[in-house]
Amino acid sequence: MNKKKLQVARSNIDKLDKEILYLIKKRTSIVKYMLNLKEFKKQIVDHKRIKKLLKDIKKKSVHHSIDPKITDRIWRAIIGSSIDYEKRNFKKR
Repeated sequence: MNKKKLQVARSNIDKLDKEILYLIKKRTSIVKYMLNLKEFKKQIVDHKRIKKLLKDIKKKSVHHSIDPKITDRIWRAIIGSSIDYEKRNFKKR
């Protein structure tokens, strides 16, 4: 094992993790905004949109030679976390 190359690769992942964290912060602020637009708790989960989004992610993953199982799991976690956030913070009816 080449420890120097491994350290460089880990450093690159650390940089990407910072970018991902920033993007999650941006996405969360949009989720907060969208939550304020919803009048009823039942509006939080849109199964039709989720299904379409996951289908599109799979197509894009295949097109870009990314393992679709990886992206599916990541997007399901993102969607689930956003839904959980909205449910915990819903203040209307």
